[in-house]
Amino acid sequence: MAATGSRGRGSDSTGEERDGVALTNLDQELFTGAGVTKRELVDYLDAMAPRLLPALAGRPLSVVRALRGQKPFMQKNVPKYTPDFVRTVSFWAESSHREVAYALCDDRPTLLWFANQRAIEYHPTLTRADAMGMPEHLVLDLDPPEDAGFDAVVAAAHLVRRALDDVGLAGVVKTTGSKGVHILVPLAPGPTHEDVAGATRALAVRTERLDPTVATTAFIRADRDGKVFVDPTRAGGSTIAAVYSPRVRPGLPVSFPVTWDELDTVVPSEITVRTAPDRPDPWSDATSRPAAQALPEELVAEGRTIPVARVQAMHEGKRRKRAAEKTDEG
Repeated sequence: MAATGSRGRGSDSTGEERDGVALTNLDQELFTGAGVTKRELVDYLDAMAPRLLPALAGRPLSVVRALRGQKPFMQKNVPKYTPDFVRTVSFWAESSHREVAYALCDDRPTLLWFANQRAIEYHPTLTRADAMGMPEHLVLDLDPPEDAGFDAVVAAAHLVRRALDDVGLAGVVKTTGSKGVHILVPLAPGPTHEDVAGATRALAVRTERLDPTVATTAFIRADRDGKVFVDPTRAGGSTIAAVYSPRVRPGLPVSFPVTWDELDTVVPSEITVRTAPDRPDPWSDATSRPAAQALPEELVAEGRTIPVARVQAMHEGKRRKRAAEKTDEG
Protein backbone atom coordinates (compact mmCIF):
# COMPACT_ATOMS: atom_id res chain seq x y z
CA MET A 1 0.00 0.00 0.00
CA ALA A 2 1.34 3.44 -0.91
CA ALA A 3 -0.22 6.80 -0.08
CA THR A 4 0.43 9.90 -2.14
CA GLY A 5 -0.82 13.45 -2.51
CA SER A 6 -0.10 16.96 -1.31
CA ARG A 7 -2.13 19.91 -0.05
CA GLY A 8 -1.78 22.20 -3.07
CA ARG A 9 -4.98 23.18 -4.89
CA GLY A 10 -5.39 23.77 -8.59
CA SER A 11 -7.88 26.28 -9.95
CA ASP A 12 -9.33 27.53 -13.19
CA SER A 13 -9.58 31.12 -14.35
CA THR A 14 -13.12 30.58 -15.63
CA GLY A 15 -16.30 29.65 -13.82
CA GLU A 16 -17.16 29.52 -10.15
CA GLU A 17 -14.67 28.51 -7.47
CA ARG A 18 -15.17 27.14 -3.98
CA ASP A 19 -12.29 26.51 -1.62
CA GLY A 20 -9.92 26.97 -4.57
CA VAL A 21 -11.66 24.29 -6.69
CA ALA A 22 -12.89 25.28 -10.16
CA LEU A 23 -16.51 24.34 -10.90
CA THR A 24 -17.73 24.29 -14.50
CA ASN A 25 -20.92 23.72 -16.51
CA LEU A 26 -23.00 24.02 -13.37
CA ASP A 27 -26.33 24.58 -15.10
CA GLN A 28 -26.22 21.41 -17.19
CA GLU A 29 -28.49 18.47 -16.39
CA LEU A 30 -26.40 15.69 -14.86
CA PHE A 31 -27.75 13.01 -17.17
CA THR A 32 -30.77 12.59 -19.41
CA GLY A 33 -33.86 12.39 -17.23
CA ALA A 34 -32.05 13.37 -14.04
CA GLY A 35 -34.14 16.48 -13.51
CA VAL A 36 -31.20 17.77 -11.46
CA THR A 37 -28.39 20.10 -12.52
CA LYS A 38 -24.74 19.77 -11.73
CA ARG A 39 -25.06 22.89 -9.57
CA GLU A 40 -27.67 21.14 -7.41
CA LEU A 41 -25.34 18.17 -6.97
CA VAL A 42 -22.46 20.45 -5.99
CA ASP A 43 -24.65 22.42 -3.60
CA TYR A 44 -25.94 19.23 -1.98
CA LEU A 45 -22.50 17.68 -1.49
CA ASP A 46 -21.13 20.96 -0.18
CA ALA A 47 -23.98 21.35 2.31
CA MET A 48 -23.68 17.73 3.45
CA ALA A 49 -19.87 17.67 3.63
CA PRO A 50 -19.81 17.82 7.46
CA ARG A 51 -21.86 14.61 7.55
CA LEU A 52 -20.64 12.87 4.39
CA LEU A 53 -16.89 13.35 4.83
CA PRO A 54 -16.66 11.34 8.09
CA ALA A 55 -18.20 8.40 6.20
CA LEU A 56 -15.62 8.72 3.40
CA ALA A 57 -12.41 9.92 5.05
CA GLY A 58 -9.54 7.47 5.03
CA ARG A 59 -11.42 4.85 3.02
CA PRO A 60 -10.47 3.81 -0.53
CA LEU A 61 -13.24 5.26 -2.67
CA SER A 62 -15.00 4.19 -5.84
CA VAL A 63 -17.42 6.62 -7.48
CA VAL A 64 -20.11 6.43 -10.13
CA ARG A 65 -19.77 9.25 -12.65
CA ALA A 66 -22.27 10.42 -15.24
CA LEU A 67 -20.45 12.16 -18.07
CA ARG A 68 -22.37 13.89 -20.83
CA GLY A 69 -23.28 11.54 -23.65
CA GLN A 70 -22.08 8.43 -21.78
CA LYS A 71 -23.69 5.81 -19.63
CA PRO A 72 -22.85 6.15 -15.91
CA PHE A 73 -19.79 4.14 -14.96
CA MET A 74 -17.96 3.04 -11.82
CA GLN A 75 -14.49 4.57 -11.43
CA LYS A 76 -11.96 3.06 -9.02
CA ASN A 77 -8.60 4.10 -10.41
CA VAL A 78 -8.19 7.89 -10.25
CA PRO A 79 -7.57 9.56 -13.62
CA LYS A 80 -4.12 10.90 -14.54
CA TYR A 81 -5.35 14.49 -14.33
CA THR A 82 -6.32 14.13 -10.65
CA PRO A 83 -4.99 17.21 -8.80
CA ASP A 84 -2.24 16.93 -6.23
CA PHE A 85 -4.47 17.83 -3.30
CA VAL A 86 -6.45 14.60 -3.73
CA ARG A 87 -4.81 11.98 -1.54
CA THR A 88 -4.64 8.48 -2.97
CA VAL A 89 -3.77 5.00 -1.80
CA SER A 90 -2.67 2.15 -4.09
CA PHE A 91 -3.45 -1.55 -3.88
CA TRP A 92 -2.59 -4.44 -6.13
CA ALA A 93 -5.70 -5.73 -7.94
CA GLU A 94 -5.30 -9.43 -8.59
CA SER A 95 -8.25 -9.49 -11.00
CA SER A 96 -6.68 -6.92 -13.34
CA HIS A 97 -3.03 -7.61 -12.43
CA ARG A 98 -2.20 -3.96 -11.81
CA GLU A 99 -1.91 -1.33 -9.12
CA VAL A 100 -5.13 0.61 -8.61
CA ALA A 101 -4.91 4.09 -7.10
CA TYR A 102 -8.00 4.89 -5.07
CA ALA A 103 -8.88 8.36 -3.89
CA LEU A 104 -9.24 9.18 -0.21
CA CYS A 105 -11.98 11.80 0.06
CA ASP A 106 -10.80 13.44 3.27
CA ASP A 107 -11.76 17.08 2.86
CA ARG A 108 -14.08 19.60 1.25
CA PRO A 109 -11.82 20.45 -1.74
CA THR A 110 -11.61 16.77 -2.71
CA LEU A 111 -15.37 16.36 -2.43
CA LEU A 112 -15.95 19.47 -4.53
CA TRP A 113 -13.49 18.22 -7.14
CA PHE A 114 -15.38 14.92 -7.36
CA ALA A 115 -18.65 16.83 -7.68
CA ASN A 116 -17.18 18.80 -10.59
CA GLN A 117 -16.20 15.48 -12.17
CA ARG A 118 -19.89 14.53 -12.11
CA ALA A 119 -19.27 11.89 -9.45
CA ILE A 120 -22.78 11.21 -8.19
CA GLU A 121 -22.42 8.02 -6.15
CA TYR A 122 -19.78 7.45 -3.43
CA HIS A 123 -18.86 3.87 -2.52
CA PRO A 124 -16.18 3.64 0.21
CA THR A 125 -14.71 0.41 1.53
CA LEU A 126 -15.93 -0.87 4.88
CA THR A 127 -12.41 -0.49 6.31
CA ARG A 128 -9.87 2.32 6.40
CA ALA A 129 -6.80 2.39 4.20
CA ASP A 130 -4.45 2.34 7.18
CA ALA A 131 -6.25 -0.60 8.80
CA MET A 132 -7.62 -2.72 5.96
CA GLY A 133 -7.50 -5.84 8.11
CA MET A 134 -9.73 -4.32 10.82
CA PRO A 135 -13.46 -4.62 10.07
CA GLU A 136 -15.54 -1.80 11.53
CA HIS A 137 -19.05 -2.90 10.60
CA LEU A 138 -21.04 -5.99 9.83
CA VAL A 139 -23.39 -5.16 6.96
CA LEU A 140 -26.53 -6.85 5.72
CA ASP A 141 -27.72 -5.55 2.34
CA LEU A 142 -31.39 -6.22 1.55
CA ASP A 143 -32.21 -6.40 -2.15
CA PRO A 144 -35.88 -6.68 -3.20
CA PRO A 145 -37.13 -8.41 -6.34
CA GLU A 146 -37.88 -6.22 -9.34
CA ASP A 147 -41.65 -6.06 -8.87
CA ALA A 148 -41.72 -5.70 -5.07
CA GLY A 149 -42.62 -2.57 -3.16
CA PHE A 150 -40.55 -1.12 -0.35
CA ASP A 151 -42.85 -2.79 2.19
CA ALA A 152 -41.24 -6.14 1.31
CA VAL A 153 -37.81 -4.77 2.22
CA VAL A 154 -39.19 -3.33 5.45
CA ALA A 155 -40.58 -6.73 6.43
CA ALA A 156 -37.20 -8.37 5.76
CA ALA A 157 -35.38 -5.62 7.68
CA HIS A 158 -37.45 -6.29 10.77
CA LEU A 159 -36.57 -9.97 10.46
CA VAL A 160 -32.88 -9.01 10.41
CA ARG A 161 -33.44 -6.92 13.53
CA ARG A 162 -34.99 -9.92 15.27
CA ALA A 163 -32.08 -12.12 14.20
CA LEU A 164 -29.63 -9.55 15.60
CA ASP A 165 -31.56 -9.24 18.84
CA ASP A 166 -31.55 -13.03 19.25
CA VAL A 167 -27.72 -12.97 19.47
CA GLY A 168 -27.46 -9.77 21.51
CA LEU A 169 -26.48 -7.42 18.67
CA ALA A 170 -27.96 -4.06 17.65
CA GLY A 171 -27.82 -2.40 14.27
CA VAL A 172 -28.83 0.81 12.56
CA VAL A 173 -30.61 1.10 9.25
CA LYS A 174 -30.43 3.39 6.23
CA THR A 175 -32.08 3.48 2.86
CA THR A 176 -29.77 2.70 -0.04
CA GLY A 177 -31.12 5.49 -2.22
CA SER A 178 -32.47 2.76 -4.45
CA LYS A 179 -34.99 0.06 -3.51
CA GLY A 180 -33.19 -1.60 -0.63
CA VAL A 181 -31.80 -0.95 2.83
CA HIS A 182 -28.48 -1.43 4.57
CA ILE A 183 -28.32 -2.61 8.17
CA LEU A 184 -25.00 -1.85 9.86
CA VAL A 185 -23.71 -3.29 13.12
CA PRO A 186 -20.74 -1.37 14.60
CA LEU A 187 -17.96 -3.77 15.60
CA ALA A 188 -15.42 -3.62 18.39
CA PRO A 189 -11.81 -4.35 17.34
CA GLY A 190 -10.85 -8.00 17.23
CA PRO A 191 -12.67 -10.01 14.56
CA THR A 192 -11.02 -10.83 11.26
CA HIS A 193 -12.67 -10.36 7.89
CA GLU A 194 -13.30 -14.11 7.84
CA ASP A 195 -15.04 -13.88 11.23
CA VAL A 196 -17.28 -11.06 10.04
CA ALA A 197 -18.06 -12.82 6.76
CA GLY A 198 -19.05 -15.95 8.66
CA ALA A 199 -21.21 -14.05 11.12
CA THR A 200 -22.90 -12.25 8.22
CA ARG A 201 -23.72 -15.58 6.56
CA ALA A 202 -25.10 -16.92 9.82
CA LEU A 203 -27.31 -13.89 10.36
CA ALA A 204 -28.60 -14.08 6.79
CA VAL A 205 -29.54 -17.73 7.25
CA ARG A 206 -31.16 -16.99 10.61
CA THR A 207 -33.17 -14.19 8.98
CA GLU A 208 -34.37 -16.54 6.25
CA ARG A 209 -35.42 -19.13 8.85
CA LEU A 210 -37.54 -16.58 10.71
CA ASP A 211 -39.81 -16.23 7.67
CA PRO A 212 -38.75 -18.02 4.46
CA THR A 213 -41.78 -16.57 2.67
CA VAL A 214 -40.24 -13.10 2.98
CA ALA A 215 -36.46 -13.51 2.97
CA THR A 216 -34.02 -15.65 1.03
CA THR A 217 -30.27 -16.23 0.90
CA ALA A 218 -30.42 -17.61 -2.66
CA PHE A 219 -27.49 -16.01 -4.47
CA ILE A 220 -28.79 -17.02 -7.91
CA ARG A 221 -31.49 -14.50 -8.81
CA ALA A 222 -33.69 -17.08 -10.54
CA ASP A 223 -33.94 -19.03 -7.27
CA ARG A 224 -35.33 -16.18 -5.15
CA ASP A 225 -39.00 -16.70 -6.03
CA GLY A 226 -40.00 -13.09 -5.47
CA LYS A 227 -38.42 -12.82 -2.02
CA VAL A 228 -36.05 -10.23 -0.58
CA PHE A 229 -32.41 -11.27 -0.94
CA VAL A 230 -30.48 -11.00 2.32
CA ASP A 231 -27.01 -10.50 0.86
CA PRO A 232 -24.38 -12.16 3.06
CA THR A 233 -21.37 -11.06 0.98
CA ARG A 234 -20.71 -7.49 2.19
CA ALA A 235 -17.47 -8.17 4.02
CA GLY A 236 -13.73 -7.91 3.52
CA GLY A 237 -12.88 -5.47 0.74
CA SER A 238 -16.52 -4.81 -0.14
CA THR A 239 -18.01 -1.38 -0.62
CA ILE A 240 -21.49 0.00 -0.08
CA ALA A 241 -23.14 3.24 -1.11
CA ALA A 242 -22.12 5.67 1.60
CA VAL A 243 -24.67 7.19 3.90
CA TYR A 244 -25.78 10.53 2.38
CA SER A 245 -24.55 9.49 -1.09
CA PRO A 246 -26.82 10.40 -4.01
CA ARG A 247 -27.69 7.68 -6.50
CA VAL A 248 -27.82 7.81 -10.31
CA ARG A 249 -31.57 7.84 -10.63
CA PRO A 250 -34.13 10.48 -11.66
CA GLY A 251 -34.31 13.16 -8.99
CA LEU A 252 -31.07 11.91 -7.36
CA PRO A 253 -32.45 10.04 -4.33
CA VAL A 254 -30.07 9.78 -1.39
CA SER A 255 -28.99 6.96 0.91
CA PHE A 256 -30.19 8.24 4.27
CA PRO A 257 -30.43 7.03 7.89
CA VAL A 258 -33.83 6.29 9.36
CA THR A 259 -34.98 5.06 12.76
CA TRP A 260 -36.40 1.59 13.05
CA ASP A 261 -39.84 3.09 13.74
CA GLU A 262 -39.60 5.45 10.76
CA LEU A 263 -38.69 2.59 8.45
CA ASP A 264 -42.34 1.52 8.32
CA THR A 265 -43.50 4.81 6.77
CA VAL A 266 -40.51 6.28 4.93
CA VAL A 267 -40.69 6.72 1.14
CA PRO A 268 -37.06 6.42 -0.08
CA SER A 269 -37.73 8.14 -3.40
CA GLU A 270 -38.77 11.29 -1.51
CA ILE A 271 -35.33 11.61 0.11
CA THR A 272 -33.41 13.44 -2.58
CA VAL A 273 -30.59 15.95 -2.93
CA ARG A 274 -33.26 18.65 -2.60
CA THR A 275 -34.93 17.34 0.56
CA ALA A 276 -32.24 15.42 2.47
CA PRO A 277 -30.33 18.39 3.96
CA ASP A 278 -33.45 19.53 5.86
CA ARG A 279 -34.54 16.07 6.92
CA PRO A 280 -34.20 14.89 10.57
CA ASP A 281 -31.09 12.74 10.83
CA PRO A 282 -31.01 10.04 13.52
CA TRP A 283 -27.24 9.64 13.03
CA SER A 284 -26.46 13.29 13.70
CA ASP A 285 -26.10 12.43 17.39
CA ALA A 286 -23.49 9.72 17.95
CA THR A 287 -25.22 8.69 21.19
CA SER A 288 -28.26 7.59 19.19
CA ARG A 289 -26.26 4.81 17.55
CA PRO A 290 -25.27 1.55 19.25
CA ALA A 291 -21.73 1.29 20.57
CA ALA A 292 -19.18 -0.99 18.92
CA GLN A 293 -20.00 -4.59 19.76
CA ALA A 294 -18.14 -7.88 20.00
CA LEU A 295 -19.23 -10.67 17.67
CA PRO A 296 -20.66 -13.66 19.55
CA GLU A 297 -18.30 -16.62 19.15
CA GLU A 298 -21.18 -19.01 18.49
CA LEU A 299 -22.35 -16.85 15.58
CA VAL A 300 -18.88 -16.85 14.02
CA ALA A 301 -18.62 -20.63 14.51
CA GLU A 302 -22.03 -21.13 12.91
CA GLY A 303 -21.01 -19.02 9.95
CA ARG A 304 -17.95 -21.16 9.29
CA THR A 305 -20.26 -24.11 8.56
CA ILE A 306 -22.19 -22.17 5.88
CA PRO A 307 -20.78 -22.20 2.34
CA VAL A 308 -19.66 -18.92 0.79
CA ALA A 309 -22.56 -17.77 -1.39
CA ARG A 310 -20.59 -16.80 -4.49
CA VAL A 311 -18.58 -20.02 -4.48
CA GLN A 312 -21.67 -22.11 -3.93
CA ALA A 313 -23.49 -20.28 -6.74
CA MET A 314 -20.54 -20.76 -9.09
CA HIS A 315 -20.52 -24.52 -8.51
CA GLU A 316 -24.29 -24.70 -8.84
CA GLY A 317 -24.14 -22.75 -12.10
CA LYS A 318 -21.60 -25.18 -13.52
CA ARG A 319 -23.71 -28.14 -12.39
CA ARG A 320 -26.80 -26.73 -14.09
CA LYS A 321 -24.87 -26.03 -17.27
CA ARG A 322 -23.61 -29.63 -17.41
CA ALA A 323 -27.13 -30.91 -16.76
CA ALA A 324 -28.51 -28.74 -19.56
CA GLU A 325 -25.81 -29.91 -21.96
CA LYS A 326 -26.64 -33.55 -21.20
CA THR A 327 -30.34 -32.83 -21.80
CA ASP A 328 -29.53 -31.22 -25.16
CA GLU A 329 -27.41 -34.20 -26.13
CA GLY A 330 -30.17 -36.59 -25.21
